[in-house]
Amino acid sequence: MNNIFERNHAESIIARIRQLSPDLQPCWGKMNAAQMLAHCSAFQKVATGETVHARSWLGLAVGRFAKPVFYNDKPLPQNMSTIPGIRIADERVFEEEQEQLIRSLTAFQQNGPEKCTGNPHPFFGRLSAEEWGRGVYKHLDHHLRQFDV
Repeated sequence: MNNIFERNHAESIIARIRQLSPDLQPCWGKMNAAQMLAHCSAFQKVATGETVHARSWLGLAVGRFAKPVFYNDKPLPQNMSTIPGIRIADERVFEEEQEQLIRSLTAFQQNGPEKCTGNPHPFFGRLSAEEWGRGVYKHLDHHLRQFDV
């Protein structure tokens, strides 16, 4: 499984982020490209511990059992629910969001696993740095596929 802490995997994701344009339409979902970029940046803040979101009751009940569905080589299903605190509904400036995501992703990759949060994931609970790295990659890949990039 790809991991954002591996330089070539991070570079591949960043190249795909650069292929996005503000007029691209999603293949599924409600977010436009700028909102998707802001959503991905918000998730980066969860992975670094900059923001902390409470565990949901559903996550507490089944999160650890659902981890194998997420942490595998299969693409994520379309229209999955997300952490409520990182839903983006307001309008955003595409170029600003694109550069912000690239900056935060580059810093996350360069800081390495040791700078990953020790806070639990709001749904899955406690994750290792390796799981965070794989999860960040998979989340970004999912949303880039959403825009056919």
